[in-house]
Amino acid sequence: MALDASGGIGGWPRRMVALLVVTALVLVAAPPWVLSAAAGGTHLKPPHDVEVSITDDTFTLRWAGSSGPGRNVTFSADYQTFETNNWMKLPGCQYIASTNCDFSLLDTNINVYDEIKLRIRAEEGNSTSPWHELDAFIPQHEARIGPPEVHLEAEDKAIIVSISPPGGKDSLMWAMDKSRFNYSVVLWKSASDVQTFHTVYPRYRISPLSPETTYCVKVKARLLLQRRPSVESPLRCVNTTENADRLPAPENLQVSGKDQVYVLQWNYTHENVTFQAQWLSTYWKKTANHEAKWAPVRSCENVRAAQCAFPRSTFSRGLYLFRVRASCGNRTSAWSQEKEFDTESQAAVPPPLTVLKAVNSSSLRVFVGPQSKAGHQRYLPTYEIVLWEHTSNVEKTITEERADFIIPNLKALTVYCVKARALLHTRKWNSRSEFGDTVCERTQPGDSPRAWLTAVTCTVLGVTFALCALQGLRRLVGYVFFPHRAPPSAIDQYISEQSLKNILLSTSEEQTEKCFIIENIDTIALVEETSRTGEGHKTYNSQTSEDSGNYSNDDDETSGSRASGDLGQEGAAWRE
Repeated sequence: MALDASGGIGGWPRRMVALLVVTALVLVAAPPWVLSAAAGGTHLKPPHDVEVSITDDTFTLRWAGSSGPGRNVTFSADYQTFETNNWMKLPGCQYIASTNCDFSLLDTNINVYDEIKLRIRAEEGNSTSPWHELDAFIPQHEARIGPPEVHLEAEDKAIIVSISPPGGKDSLMWAMDKSRFNYSVVLWKSASDVQTFHTVYPRYRISPLSPETTYCVKVKARLLLQRRPSVESPLRCVNTTENADRLPAPENLQVSGKDQVYVLQWNYTHENVTFQAQWLSTYWKKTANHEAKWAPVRSCENVRAAQCAFPRSTFSRGLYLFRVRASCGNRTSAWSQEKEFDTESQAAVPPPLTVLKAVNSSSLRVFVGPQSKAGHQRYLPTYEIVLWEHTSNVEKTITEERADFIIPNLKALTVYCVKARALLHTRKWNSRSEFGDTVCERTQPGDSPRAWLTAVTCTVLGVTFALCALQGLRRLVGYVFFPHRAPPSAIDQYISEQSLKNILLSTSEEQTEKCFIIENIDTIALVEETSRTGEGHKTYNSQTSEDSGNYSNDDDETSGSRASGDLGQEGAAWRE
């Protein structure tokens, strides 16, 4: 554009140009509702003080608007789920003229455990306000528990309370929690007679009550492990009945374990009646139609005593309910109050095994454990250990969660005894075993001077005995494998007759014969004679040769005999 002589543009004055520029800047920077108003629309502000409240499956969205009187302003809301980023129209909250709206989970795709977002805006004709967006939230975490539905049935001196979980049977909010509700039932017949009962079952029988009396009930639900109570139910009242021809119901049911059986007992005052007992798993009790699931207890049908026994093997591990009623001809009583029974509460706990071992002069080590690998398999027991000196009756009780531990501060060289039993603790019950066998052990010697001297003395005596035994063994080996031999005959002449008797020969006759030969033969003549004849040389040389290292008394005796015979013949020839 070209400026004219007056400084304008295309004939427009300078002031008019400046006004147009300012107007354009204001329109660009203005919020949407200003733009709408500038375009000919109505000035609308978004809703404020927006909040959402949830009870069971019902959502209520509330807000405050700022529209003036006489204006036709409505409000609409959208929602966005975790699965998609698209905004969708919220059913029940479109073009609402009031400042609140309700919508249900059944009409949406909302998952109660996913984050969702809500937004709302004002509308008037073709004009809309900006969106007011709420922070994301998880419905299940924000929801309140609504009141349970309660229905009462009157019996003879009893009331049956039937409870429907909050939200009804089709509730999506509590679909995963229906079995986790517990209920507080408040019962009263007057302001001064109020009782509270707690149950996890949707059908609960309260007895015994006064006949022909009005009782009122209200119930509150609560989720286990959560602190959120429900809204209290509306008050319900009913009158109990009385039937003079009906037998009274048994009371005070008890179940206990004895040896290999369970014993069911109850109280009853009338005579000449029979009893029958039934059982039901608590799993079925939490369902609406559980009455048909009750089953008779074997060995407890048509019994006349106020008790009956049945094998432990009849029931596996779990929770069960028992009930009993009386019969006499065509007359029957109502069922007794149901008794819950946990089989593990009566489980037989075997006594543990205990091992005791001395560690030093002042400590003993204790090992405690079950008799089998299956013992206490589900729970870790605590052990109660009783300790005492063998010569004393003073006992000390120790409680340990460990199965292997040390008992300190004991006396040296003292016999201690222990016995142990297992203690099993659970959330519902406690049980304990009998004491196991008693075991005893002596502590080791201490470090006193007397004990040290005793130990040194024992060591010295032990070493001395070992040396003596070694010396005796050496002599024994030498005697067996290296015996003393007789000396050679060449040195026999230097041994006295008495020594020869004591060492070499065993008989005096042989000694005399050998000495006679040596003393009565001329050595020179004998040598000459044996050289001429050649006889007896070998025998003589055998006796006069140098030491060969082998000696034998038998050889000497034989040679001597032969020499005597030969010399006797030669001597005769020489004398002739």
